[in-house]
Amino acid sequence: MSAATDRLSRLLALVPWLRAHPGIPLPVAAEAFGITPRQLRDDLDLLFVCGLPGGAPGDLIDLSYSGDRITVADPQTLDRPLRLSVDEATALVVAARALADVPGLAGREALDRALEKLEKAVGAAGSVAGQVRVSLDTHAEVLAAVQRAVRERRRVHLRYLVWSRDELTERDVDPMRVLVREGHWYLEGWCHRAEAVRLFRLDRIDGPDGVEVLDIPAAPPPGAVSRDTSEGIYRPGPADVRVVLELASPARWVADYYPVTGVRELPGGRLEITLYARETSWLHRLVLGLGADVRVVEPLVLAAQVHALARRALAAYGLDAPSGGADDER
Repeated sequence: MSAATDRLSRLLALVPWLRAHPGIPLPVAAEAFGITPRQLRDDLDLLFVCGLPGGAPGDLIDLSYSGDRITVADPQTLDRPLRLSVDEATALVVAARALADVPGLAGREALDRALEKLEKAVGAAGSVAGQVRVSLDTHAEVLAAVQRAVRERRRVHLRYLVWSRDELTERDVDPMRVLVREGHWYLEGWCHRAEAVRLFRLDRIDGPDGVEVLDIPAAPPPGAVSRDTSEGIYRPGPADVRVVLELASPARWVADYYPVTGVRELPGGRLEITLYARETSWLHRLVLGLGADVRVVEPLVLAAQVHALARRALAAYGLDAPSGGADDER
């Protein structure tokens, strides 16, 4: 979570907490929130200029901390408990049910109790949530195996598909953690083949037989550090090529399968995606396979390469390629 997000969460919790503890010493309040007195003073200075729309003196939060004791005179409704909208509560119920289906989940009883309370609070809207099912795209046996490897700190052997080269690789990995981002499960660990920390998407492991928990202790080197995924899983390198594709409706699955960095809806159900690739041979195969359902927008050299490959393929069958027009970019 970013520092800005942390601070926003703290500010939202700070006003009702201070309201419930009138006259509390500033150092005690800072310790309760796990921050320094200076950070708390900065938060209070910011709250001074927050409040209801209008910005007039009567619209702003009124608080004081003279003599290092904090008093909230007018919280501007922030002393009320935060409430979820029906849509937010329904989304939370669906997410909790999906999480409950994860094999080997720790704290399952606590989740079930929280879900029961949430469903009661949602009421009739819970019937809508009951009609929604979320399928996390990985095989349960694969997930259970890597979770066990992390829990027991044991090395795993993976048979893993590298999407950028369309190559099935064999590698030994010392697991560090299992995480889920944007509906995909990942194993993060020290890869002995790459000699670096890598993220492995579980749906690209070659089925349950593609993961083996070894009788070898996992021992990532001291310098192995987990990646910050708060801004996305894929981080393009300086040598990566920026690629923009326009997808027809039948090809929209590409945006879910490949690590795209940008998505834009277009008229007629089409989708524009942006991704980065270190090498583009796999893109040649992808674009040729999608045919009329994809158009290469950038780079133009990729469009030319695909067009040349298509011409050679047609020539091998004794066929002539169509000349000119938008098809040259497909």
